[in-house]
Amino acid sequence: MIKKTDINESDGLMNTIIGKDTTITGTVDVKGALRIDGTVKGKVICSDCVTIGSSGVVEAEIESKTAIIAGRLLGNINGSEKVELQKDCEMDGDLRTKSLVIEEGAVFCGACNMKDTKPDLGFLSQEKKETKPMMPEKKNIK
Repeated sequence: MIKKTDINESDGLMNTIIGKDTTITGTVDVKGALRIDGTVKGKVICSDCVTIGSSGVVEAEIESKTAIIAGRLLGNINGSEKVELQKDCEMDGDLRTKSLVIEEGAVFCGACNMKDTKPDLGFLSQEKKETKPMMPEKKNIK
């Protein structure tokens, strides 16, 4: 007797693959894992792991549980658990995550927030930011 098993998104199976010669413009919303080897422009929402392959080019905002970047990303990532920037990737954008791995050789240009999920990625809170003059005032010496 063959027993049918229920497959859900927590099994870590690759549900959707965007091939090398494919271009998608708009919002991509995937339940489960997603691999991008082509081009995506817009927004990516994924309930599990987003993987951008070495040939992948993404110009989008990414919201996912985890993200593995091996290709090129122009946009922000909100990875609720983990973001991994692999050795030959290029990322230009901000990221927010609990855990971050950056391999030697990866290029990352942006801000990183690992402390909380507030949208402000500044290093100082508004209370600590003070306006101070850039140059000291000159004193009249007679």
